[in-house]
Amino acid sequence: MKFFDALTLSTRMFKNRPMRTFLTILGVSVGIGTVLFLVSLGYGLQQVVLNKITTADSLLSLDVSPGVSNLVQLSQDNIDKIAHLPGVTETGRLANVAAQITLGDKTADGQIFASDKTFFRLNGVNLNSGREFAGDDALETVVSSAALSLFNLTPAQAIGQKAQLTLYVTSVDNDGSEQIKTVKRQDSYTIVGVINDDNNVFAYIPLKSIADVGLTKYDQLKVKVADNNLMAGARSQIMDQGFLVSSLSDTIDQANKIFQIIQIVLFAFGFVALLVSAIGMFNTMTISLLEKTNEIGIMRSLGITGRDIKKIFFMEAGIMGFLGGVGGVIVGYLAGSIVNLGFNFLANNLGGKALSLFYTPPIFIFFIILFSTIVGFLTGVFPSIRAAKLNPLDALRYK
Repeated sequence: MKFFDALTLSTRMFKNRPMRTFLTILGVSVGIGTVLFLVSLGYGLQQVVLNKITTADSLLSLDVSPGVSNLVQLSQDNIDKIAHLPGVTETGRLANVAAQITLGDKTADGQIFASDKTFFRLNGVNLNSGREFAGDDALETVVSSAALSLFNLTPAQAIGQKAQLTLYVTSVDNDGSEQIKTVKRQDSYTIVGVINDDNNVFAYIPLKSIADVGLTKYDQLKVKVADNNLMAGARSQIMDQGFLVSSLSDTIDQANKIFQIIQIVLFAFGFVALLVSAIGMFNTMTISLLEKTNEIGIMRSLGITGRDIKKIFFMEAGIMGFLGGVGGVIVGYLAGSIVNLGFNFLANNLGGKALSLFYTPPIFIFFIILFSTIVGFLTGVFPSIRAAKLNPLDALRYK
């Protein structure tokens, strides 16, 4: 039997039993759509989380902090040594200073992060509104939303206002003892940006703007390397100097492993719905076999082989599986779009930020359609074998 003839015979179910065929394909579509919806949700959440904490520069950056003992400090001399290591292209310093922040007639305790401008980029800091400070010596500051809440200000109200800072700087005397001195800055800092953090009261300022207070050591250093392949070597050399080194890529790897587990769990839930759909398709193919028993007897008596009969049933099951996969992609995409639209509507009305909760890799769409087609073929295995083994005389007498 020619391929076109087998295809014609296998697609007659759309004409002879249109409603049953449609419902069978719809059942498969719902199962595939459920798998696509849940797995896309897992991918979407992964994208949302990782995009919030990463930038291209931050993935090539190492976090360097002082060693466990006080013998190894992030002094300028040590930072210069690190900056000249092979593969290192940029560094960004940060010093953590206790402070009081004054806006108008209100004062609040908080932390001042005095940093180089490059620290923002290398650390992947995301601003909720406004911008970062213009230069390393600009009298500008970026504050947290928690700090603004203490002054009863919104980000729009705060940007452009002047803040006064009183710093409590730790210095080391000649005898090695530490002293805390109070430094009230005479110059005010203009608020230019806001970081969305409702738990911690802090403000970033340019490190060079307080160069006169006598900071001799730093709390953190960002080190950017030219290429991901050079990261391991730079990390090893910095650790050999006695510093603690970590990287955001370590966190990303752990997060990806967690999301892989989540995606497998979500796929398992969706697979249950797909299994129910497959049972429905198997039932449809079995009923189709019973209805076509006389027809099979006639075809066998005309010389059509059992192999040809098997081919017709396989093609019928495969077509329904393929169409179910295509329909499932449409159902899953529409369901995800509706849920995402509803979520963003609520987020906008409650003061939140719109997000895209669903993401489907193109390769997964191809995989899910192929998987649905394979499931269709599998549901046709038993009916096709049974049809091919029917005795022509018994099939002709069947009622």
